[in-house]
Amino acid sequence: MKRHGIQIIADGKRLEACWLGPGPGQAPTLVFLHEGLGCVGLWKDFPERLVAATGCGALVYSRAGYGGSDPVDLPRPLTYMHHEAQVVLPQVLDAAGIQRAIMVGHSDGGSIALIHAGSVDDPRVAALVLMAPHVFNEDVCVAAIEQARHAYEQGDLRTGLAKYHGDNVDVAFRGWNDAWLDPAFLDWNLESFLPGVQVPVLLIQGVQDQYGTAAQIEAIERQVSGPVQTLWPEPCGHAAYRDQPQAVISATTQFLENRMKSRPPTTNASALTSRGGV
Repeated sequence: MKRHGIQIIADGKRLEACWLGPGPGQAPTLVFLHEGLGCVGLWKDFPERLVAATGCGALVYSRAGYGGSDPVDLPRPLTYMHHEAQVVLPQVLDAAGIQRAIMVGHSDGGSIALIHAGSVDDPRVAALVLMAPHVFNEDVCVAAIEQARHAYEQGDLRTGLAKYHGDNVDVAFRGWNDAWLDPAFLDWNLESFLPGVQVPVLLIQGVQDQYGTAAQIEAIERQVSGPVQTLWPEPCGHAAYRDQPQAVISATTQFLENRMKSRPPTTNASALTSRGGV
């Protein structure tokens, strides 16, 4: 499946972006929202595999300061995810002509999707597929991000990331790492947005995720207004789409089929749990 590069200008920045599969007038669109160190390239072949399984189209883009997108000034404000969700993402959807969107968010991308769905009146958003989303800070997250800083400064993490971010590598890493390790970020919390999330949500949390605990998922399950399903793949760390891609693809395909047909889901209770009908 070939990726087609498209031009996206949002919030005054040129964003690296590509399109896969059917156009927005032919099928719903999977909108891929990457993690705090991610970009178009770091999704690898997961978008192609999910498009092939679901029949949806896909928009994959790198936020400003990542991958091949325009850089941003540092330090990032501690509200950078709010800005991405409430200002940038609507412009991205407009620029790409999205008509019906399923947000596929990982980590920071999942948090951005929750802010958008919980605070922006956007009827284009039909559902959320969220891998390891955060809605508050935790000690385990801070410890893992401190380890990432050490690996970046003393190990080979910078070299690995530079293959995907190029000249943006320091902007990408410092913008994410410095914000999360700012003492003021300990009070970061998105729970006030959760009651506003009325669309169906699929939550995917690796059992061995080093960046967050089950408390993140439990808070979302408890407070969103729409129906929720949850997948706990294992063995699986922070990036379920890399560690357990087939489990994620199968769960997402089933979730979307049930959502589009508006009927109660039939799931393997040992792996996938639900609250409400999707």
